[in-house]
Amino acid sequence: MLILGIDPGLERIGYGVIKRIGSKLECIDYGLIKTPRVLMPERLQLVHSGVVELIEKHHPDAMATERLFFTKNVTTGMDVAKSLGTILLAAAHTGIEWSEYSPPEVKQSVVGNGSADKNQVTFMVRKLLNLKEDPKPDDVADALAIAICHAFRAPR
Repeated sequence: MLILGIDPGLERIGYGVIKRIGSKLECIDYGLIKTPRVLMPERLQLVHSGVVELIEKHHPDAMATERLFFTKNVTTGMDVAKSLGTILLAAAHTGIEWSEYSPPEVKQSVVGNGSADKNQVTFMVRKLLNLKEDPKPDDVADALAIAICHAFRAPR
């Protein structure tokens, strides 16, 4: 199973593509989709085209995203929600199975502790995927963690 994990954002969208073969995980690709500060419709178009490019390049079997959770800045949260809607539209148009996981679910799956900190998540992502260095920035590590979470929780 090939899984595309996405950490939703507006300025920076982390992505990670992993392959699950039995209980083995392999990292295929990871990085960021970046958008400049332009009008919202143009930004959302860039997010959409970036996700479609990833889907066309890797042909994943499934896509997983992190469930949005925001309490401090509702305006920023709404903008990220718009971006997530665009990401889901790309998945729907390409027919990819989609799943969503809360931050504690992702942390529990990757670290074994639903309240793990960013450093613990990054460390375990590196170990589980046998990476030579920590995936950076945090958006990328989070996207890989989301993909790992799906690999562990999806039916085999």
